[in-house]
Amino acid sequence: MSCYVVFYSTLESVPVALKSFASQTTKVAALITDSQSREGTIRHSTVANERYYRPELDVLRLIAFLLVFCTHRMDLAPIDPAKYPWRFNLSLIGIFGVPVFFLLSAFLITELLMREHEQLGKIHLKAFYLRRILRIWPLYFLVFFGLTVLTHFVYGMGTKNHSAWLAFTLFAGNWYICLKGWLAYPVNPLWSISVEEQFYIVMPLIALFTRRRGLMLVSWALLVVTPLINLHYGLHPTTGFSSQWTNSFVQFQFFAAGTLLSLYLKRRIPEWHLAVRFVGVAVAISCWLIAYLQFGVQADNPRATVPGALIGWPLVLFGTILLFLSLLGTPAKYLPNPLVYLGRISYGLYLIHAAILYLIFHSGRSWLQQLSAALHVSRWNDGFGTIIVLGMTILLASLSYRFFERPFLNLKKRFTFIPSRD
Repeated sequence: MSCYVVFYSTLESVPVALKSFASQTTKVAALITDSQSREGTIRHSTVANERYYRPELDVLRLIAFLLVFCTHRMDLAPIDPAKYPWRFNLSLIGIFGVPVFFLLSAFLITELLMREHEQLGKIHLKAFYLRRILRIWPLYFLVFFGLTVLTHFVYGMGTKNHSAWLAFTLFAGNWYICLKGWLAYPVNPLWSISVEEQFYIVMPLIALFTRRRGLMLVSWALLVVTPLINLHYGLHPTTGFSSQWTNSFVQFQFFAAGTLLSLYLKRRIPEWHLAVRFVGVAVAISCWLIAYLQFGVQADNPRATVPGALIGWPLVLFGTILLFLSLLGTPAKYLPNPLVYLGRISYGLYLIHAAILYLIFHSGRSWLQQLSAALHVSRWNDGFGTIIVLGMTILLASLSYRFFERPFLNLKKRFTFIPSRD
């Protein structure tokens, strides 16, 4: 629990079709919103609201995606731990990119909700849920059911299990995995979207009715409950698959941390020297390495232990907080625009990267080997494949953002009271 004490002290201190589909959907939704506006269900304030956008957090999103990408790439293109021990170990801790996404998301949403209350005197609950739907649902359902269709042509791309369809449609996919185990490889990353949506069903309600104090109490309660849940896993270890990683209440600690960071910082930003930030990143990675290698905090086959519950998971939490703080407040001159852009499209990158990895390194393995041989790069076959996967993922995510997601983001602005990135 010592790391939680440290945490407290730290706180204090394709394109045309997609475009056509999205445009038609936007027109229908616009008719609904126009009707709602006439009925007075949602009204925008005439107050000129302050924009809140921090480009360094887009870069952090990119870092989180690359961490996850490295781990998933390892699943299909393994690295020899005897020849490349550091590359192997650093790739393994990429799983902790998911907690980074969770913490970052909670920080931003808490920040926006609190600013909305300060400037407008209330939190518009319906507007929050509509913003969430417009940002998350369209691409999520397109990818999930797109993979379901694609699996009829490319084996293993999606799931044909009707119970899984229902679970992921209701954003209970992580609980389905907890009970049944992992599904088709390209579908598995979507479990984290279920966890996010579960948290954000309740979180704005707490903010609406209890404000800052309620959010603090619930967040601290989660930070107390999570170690107990992890301790339960440690006292009842399993062989093979464990539901610990995809258990919502295990992951809620990172949302709680992000919420508390926003509430305790109170708009203050770390003004650290660049060298201090690099040290912070190095310490964060070290915490993750120790948690993974020494205490068995893993995703696919967690070796749940009592020391892991008491020390390993708090190390993961502390490392995630430290990485976040090491990026927060980074001057814009150190943030290349291409990296900021890639962070902006990271949602699409995250949802589709596993499908591209599977296509290139599993279904298309023989094609990749032939292409590598033809280009005389067989020696670097996996590295060459990684470049192809990254390129295809970035291309598809960019097209999705421009032609599919953007119309929904434009509609989302109708329900936005504190302008942010989009």
